[in-house]
Amino acid sequence: MVPTITWQDDYVVMIDQRKLPFKESYVVCKTPAQVVSAISKMVIRGAPAIGVAAAMGLSLGASRIKSQNRSTFERQFLRICQQMARARPTASNLFWAIQSMQEVLKQHPKAGVAELKDLLRKKADELLAADQAINRAIGLNGQIVIPDGATVLTHCNAGALATAGYGTALGVVRAACEAGKKIQVLADETRPFLQGSRLTAWELQQDNIPVTLITDSMAGYLMSKGRVQLIVVGADRVAANGDVANKIGTYSLAVLAKENKVPFYVAAPLSTVDLSVPTGEEIPIEERDPKEVTHSLGKAIAPTGVAAWNPAFDVTPNRFIKGIITEKGIAREPYKKTLRAMKEENA
Repeated sequence: MVPTITWQDDYVVMIDQRKLPFKESYVVCKTPAQVVSAISKMVIRGAPAIGVAAAMGLSLGASRIKSQNRSTFERQFLRICQQMARARPTASNLFWAIQSMQEVLKQHPKAGVAELKDLLRKKADELLAADQAINRAIGLNGQIVIPDGATVLTHCNAGALATAGYGTALGVVRAACEAGKKIQVLADETRPFLQGSRLTAWELQQDNIPVTLITDSMAGYLMSKGRVQLIVVGADRVAANGDVANKIGTYSLAVLAKENKVPFYVAAPLSTVDLSVPTGEEIPIEERDPKEVTHSLGKAIAPTGVAAWNPAFDVTPNRFIKGIITEKGIAREPYKKTLRAMKEENA
């Protein structure tokens, strides 16, 4: 698997997911502002990967602060945190990572600036390594729900590219394959940014996992014909009651799955669970440039000047979800109770 994000000396390097699968190129971020821009412009995307990128970007920013006065250092660091928080509003992991980095300062009130910079770099490295381990645990916990010989449908990209490695939804698929199960994957193309056709299909091909690309509108038909045994998707934020914000189109899939009696699972780390948000109604939904809808791969696909709407996410109510696969196990109804218990255990 190609590394999604890594350090190169003191710079943050990430694969440019906008160019895949046609070109494998990398973006080198030398300032925290460049990391913010990379997150905002979807050079890197996927909630876990965004969280890791934010932590690394904050460490990078801290290392560039010149003042040796702790109070001045803290003010400048918190300013960088505020800039990072504006990168994308829906992904819970972004804010979780920022909070994790800010906790370093609170936990070391007597540390000098040089020590704080080292501690922040260490914390970012811990979050990077932890995400990879968490994804493998999610995969191990989730693969038990995939029957041998099943066809699994997924939406958007919740693979290695959406994380620090291995993946959440695709981590479940990878773990099932590693367990010897013979499975097929159907990948929704995922308009308008085509994460399914560009990224998921590419990732699975790299791992020699059988994958068939379908348009988003084909999923219901295939379910009705018994061609799908299970759906597993990722998440950008999970509310306290188990409502899930994920890539636009996820809600439609969940409704179709309920109608056709196809189990619908969400795979996400506990860092994506936001207990401060009671229900999905309170999750902010990012709206992106309408040009992403009217254009594809840089080319116009609609009449010039036509209006377009581009919410990047939708919310799937918990009643459509069979289980939420985490690194601590599979949360099931009542989600308000099981998710809180898992979060408290993980604290």
